[in-house]
Order: sequence, then C-alpha cells, then structure tokens
Amino acid sequence: MATVIRNADLVVAWDASTKQHIYLPDADVAFTGGTLSFVGRNYDGPVEEEISGSGLMVMPGLVNIHSHPSSEPMNKGLIDEIGSPGLYNSSLYEFMPIFRADAEAVPSCVRVALSELLLSGVTTVADLSMAHPGWMDLLAESGMRVCIAPMFKSAKWFTKNGHVVEYEWDEAAGEKAMAEALSLIERAEQHESGRLFGMVVPAQIDTCTDTLLKESFAEAGKRGLSWQIHAAQSVVEFHEITRRTGKTPIGWLDSMGLLSDRSIIGHGIFLDDHPSTKWWTDSDMGRLAETGTTVAHCPTVFARRGITLKHFGRYKRAGVNMGLGTDTYPHNMLDEMRLVAYLARTQANDPRSMTTTELFDAATIGGAKALGREDIGRLAAGARADFVLVDVTHPMMRPGRDPVRSLVYAAGDRAVRDVYVDGNKVVSDGKVTTMDYHGAAAHLHEAQKRIIEKAPSQDWAHRPVEVSSPPTFRWS
Repeated sequence: MATVIRNADLVVAWDASTKQHIYLPDADVAFTGGTLSFVGRNYDGPVEEEISGSGLMVMPGLVNIHSHPSSEPMNKGLIDEIGSPGLYNSSLYEFMPIFRADAEAVPSCVRVALSELLLSGVTTVADLSMAHPGWMDLLAESGMRVCIAPMFKSAKWFTKNGHVVEYEWDEAAGEKAMAEALSLIERAEQHESGRLFGMVVPAQIDTCTDTLLKESFAEAGKRGLSWQIHAAQSVVEFHEITRRTGKTPIGWLDSMGLLSDRSIIGHGIFLDDHPSTKWWTDSDMGRLAETGTTVAHCPTVFARRGITLKHFGRYKRAGVNMGLGTDTYPHNMLDEMRLVAYLARTQANDPRSMTTTELFDAATIGGAKALGREDIGRLAAGARADFVLVDVTHPMMRPGRDPVRSLVYAAGDRAVRDVYVDGNKVVSDGKVTTMDYHGAAAHLHEAQKRIIEKAPSQDWAHRPVEVSSPPTFRWS
C-alpha cells in the first residue's frame, strides 16, 4: 500500500528517455516504504495515505557532496571576514585551527549544520570530518542520507609567522588513520538506519604522501566507493605542489592515475590557467573532463575572501561533471546555488555563461553521479523516496512562471515546507522533526564563548580575538 501525493501543482520529474528533469504539472507521486513507486498522472494503485498536492511543487532532494558539519558552524561570526594577507587571503592555515570546536561542541555543530541542510532541501550530504565519538548515531538521528567521509592525512600544517606554511609529517599515523577510516566506513554501511554509506577521503593533496594517495584510491576502487580530496583549493597549496613535484595539483594527481569517474576534487579552483596561478601548461581542465572527474564547487567559503572559481559555466562547457557543496556555514544549499549562478555570470561577464538547468543538475544528478548513486537526485519509479515539498503559493514564489528559478533566486528555504528521506518526513511545515535545531544552536552559542577564551593560546601571535577577528562595531 502506497502513500500518494495527489494532484501536485507541479512535479520536477525525471525523464529517463532524455535523461533530464522536466516540469510535470497536475501529477501524482507515490511511494512505498523508502522507494518511489509512481511519478506521473492519474495514479490508480492501492493507497494507504493520501496527501493533497494542492499548492505544492514536488522536487528531488538536493545532493550536497562536500560539507564539514562537525566544525564549520563554530566559525560563524569569527572568520567571516578574515584571511591571512601573507597567505593569499586563505584562512586555512592561520585562523581556522585556532577556532576549532572542542569535543563537547561537536554534536551541536553537527545538529545545527544538518538541520540547516534539511531546511534548505538537502536529503543527501557527504560529511567530510575527522572521526568523533558517536558520529554515526548522530548522523542517523538526523534522518538524512549521509555519505560518511572520515578524513585522514600524513601531515598537519601550521604557520609560525602568518606567511610561511610548514608541514609536520608522520607517515605511519597517516596509514593508521586510513585503516581506521576504512573500518568506520564498513561500520557505517552496516548501520541499522540503512541510510549511511561511505567515501574514501585523503584530506588534502599537500598533507598526504603519494603512497597514501595511491593506496587510498586503490581501496576506494576495490570497495566500489567514491574518492575525494581537497585539491587546487589555495594559492599556497598550488605553489607547494609545484615546488615539490614540478606539476600542478591536478597534473600531479593525473600523473598518478588518481583522476577518474569516481574521483571528486574538493574545490578545484586553482587550475593551471587560473589568473592567480598561471602556469606554463594549459591542460588541467582537459584532464578533469577527459577522466570524468567531478569538481565539488562550494563558492561561499571562498567568496568571503575574494576568491572564486573561474567559472562554473566554463567547467561545464569543457565537459567537467559539477557537483555542489556547502562546505561552510550557513549550510544552506539554496543560498549556495544562488551564489554559484551570480559568481559564474559575473566572472564570465556573461549572463548566458550558465543556465539554471545546469545549476539544478549539479545540485541533484551531478552530485548523485559523483557519489556513484543512480537512485537519488531524481524523481522516478525505483529511486529512493527523497523529495521536497515546496509551497508554490508562498508570496516569494509568485509570480510562478518558473518555480525552480523562483525558489533559487527569490524564495530560498522560506518556501520549503516538508522534506522526506526514505519516505519519512524529516521536515514538517518548515521545522526539523528529527533534531532540536534551536537547542543545538543555543548550546553552540555558549560553546563558542569557551572557544574564544582559548583562541589566543592557539594562535602563533597570541592575539586577543578582538584583534585577530575584529567585530563589526566596537563593544561599548
């Protein structure tokens, strides 16, 4: 017996013949358990529960392939406007380490981030985090479909002066961490929720040995998993890799055979033809396209520091599979999508450089492809029952000629009414039903005070936070 959403104003349905999303007005969506059984008009099968689709658009749940829920929410109000002038404005090396969430704050970080993702229509997320206690149960609590992606590395980076990045190497620790990550992935895939699956993630290209990179890629292939790495994410990293290897980050990965249709490059901004890193070759984009590699594009975290991909439409025209991620706070996928479009068009100086069709594809089927999933990111019989009900009568959705455009460029998460994952309602009438979002945010507010107190002792220059991260206005 199925649950059916009857006579929805609009369904963003999957057309298998053209492999495209289409608008299907006055349609029904039926699901049994966690699987869609019917997407079309005039469902006449057995019904256990009927939901009126009047005033609603049913669309596939969004797929976020690059996110850091266990750490990023702590940084709100701290690193919004700071980066190291001596490190090309990146915040990675000097500032992010001093504001790291402690063990008590991590669960609240995760609950806040996942709540924000759900409220913005995300039903699948890749959680790139360092392993932490209770991680899998916490993810399962959210009701989301989660790709657990425990990061591991051979070195940690640090700066002693704000303009030189150094690396402390421990190759044995990297090998041990990879083994632990693979064990965690195995446990996740056996979790009773049935919604957790894995990805192999050596953390950053500059913190991993070539041995660790090759071994982890081989393990991903053996296990049928996707493989992701942060690469081409900073000018510092670009110069470090060219200094070590004589190749660009993308070129080095390709030389080791690590680019493939199961590889994901986290960020992939600084290619050999980027204005900030212009190299003597001009082949990085072609390497990405020819190997079927995906780029996980997350504009917000870089836009805060005046950095951006050059540009989404150019990557698409070259044939690169694009997926989207939120990476940082706020974990709002609809806001992220809007910024993707605006930055792409301004960087291209061309409003026709990309389309909303390509944008929505990246947030759904592009991400699903990167994760090796054909059962998410689309509404079709046999796919998982992961979908979003959007209130098309919301004032910010009107006029309603093109509801997906209205959602992305105007209404955002304000028009998201309900969200279902595996056929279970996890957002109801704009409120998360699985986690205490407000309670977690309140706990995080108190935890940040503790982190701020400790920050000067973590800073190489021992600066008070008011100096390292000046407030918008002077506190009087």
